[in-house]
Amino acid sequence: MTEALEITTLRPAPGLTAADFAAANADIDEYLRRQPGFLWRRIVQRDDGTVVDIVAYDSRAHAERGASGIMGEMGNSPVHSTIDHSTVDWQLTTVLRHVQ
Repeated sequence: MTEALEITTLRPAPGLTAADFAAANADIDEYLRRQPGFLWRRIVQRDDGTVVDIVAYDSRAHAERGASGIMGEMGNSPVHSTIDHSTVDWQLTTVLRHVQ
């Protein structure tokens, strides 16, 4: 299978920080751990305060299924109130090269 990455960039909601966003993800992390094909997740902050949230799956099909649940099954997660939704850029990408 070809790995896929779900890459989301966003800004925290007004008055909140990237650390607030990261802390609000506890239930999302548990959700991801239950998803078929989930490999890992990283949340990073750029120097300008933008958050980059990267989730790796073992296939695009698993990535699509896992991502759909974030707004569906996990739609009531507290993380959603920590995001400035007008800044969200969400993409699914296919890994072309993997080096360890």
